[in-house]
Amino acid sequence: MSLPQDKNKYLKLVQSIGNTIEGARNRAIKAVNTELLRANWEIGKYIVEFEQHGNEKAEYGSALLATLAKDLKQRFGKGFSKSNVYLMRQFYLKFPIFQTLSGKLSWSHYAELLGVSDDSAREFYLKQCDNDNWSVRELKRQINSSLFERLALSKDKKGILELARDGLTISQPRDIVKDPYVLEFLKISEELRMTESSLEQKIIDNLQVFLLELGKGFSFVGRQYRITLDNDHFYVDLVFYHRILRCFVLIDLKTRHVKHYDIGQMNLYLNYFQNEENTAGDNSPIGIVLGADKNDILVEYAIGGISNNIFVSKYQLYLPDKKELENKVKELINE
Repeated sequence: MSLPQDKNKYLKLVQSIGNTIEGARNRAIKAVNTELLRANWEIGKYIVEFEQHGNEKAEYGSALLATLAKDLKQRFGKGFSKSNVYLMRQFYLKFPIFQTLSGKLSWSHYAELLGVSDDSAREFYLKQCDNDNWSVRELKRQINSSLFERLALSKDKKGILELARDGLTISQPRDIVKDPYVLEFLKISEELRMTESSLEQKIIDNLQVFLLELGKGFSFVGRQYRITLDNDHFYVDLVFYHRILRCFVLIDLKTRHVKHYDIGQMNLYLNYFQNEENTAGDNSPIGIVLGADKNDILVEYAIGGISNNIFVSKYQLYLPDKKELENKVKELINE
């Protein structure tokens, strides 16, 4: 069968039909998600109201939840395990106003959020999930890596409360820097002696997850970015561009303690990019020296007097002790 004579018009017809089908499918998925959230929220509400009018307490191990889950499963099939029914109850208790729920988030998102006991942390993850369109997998990773606590420890009490309420607002270089960076996704044993080149390769092999750890706004530019000065060649390990801050971000990897001369070398890189790589509209570049460890006093003196945006952070190859970080954040809030 031959195409109509006006091929371009026909292709536009196919495109228009395709857009309509995709739009209808997306609206259908959104509608199903909204109704599932509503149903689970209402189930939670019924359970809480039943508790309030009787003497039953629907704790996780209670007979009420066990019996209810069994009866609902027999009548309506899977999806009504005791843990799920308990989550529905928690869903209503933590989000008592249905209209405040985000239509972008699925029940699976909310199930992960309900596992966060601290209200401030939960509000932060909810806001970031909504703003940055995190998948459930991405949300789980950020919770497990204690993103809220890591960001909160660099702020004062007011900043922590703003972080919980508004999510992370990126307006200055400091806002994109973490300390430590968590690289557990590389699956490197702490006992293994890594070279900088092998660490870099591991990061490149897992670039998508590394971008998630870096945060919103990062675009990968290149690795081993060559700088030539008076016939001497230097190589920046990783170069990114931050579309929100509109600047280059240079990362130099060190598999040891960061030394003062590492900071001096990064300063050279930043001066070069400022003068040779920046174009109209670009802001001053940011440099991050990312090492296995650092001495804060050495860093303070090495950076003192430097006008460029240089930051020194540690990386760690394992998930942080969540309870320890939570306690440190609570101490800051209670000061």
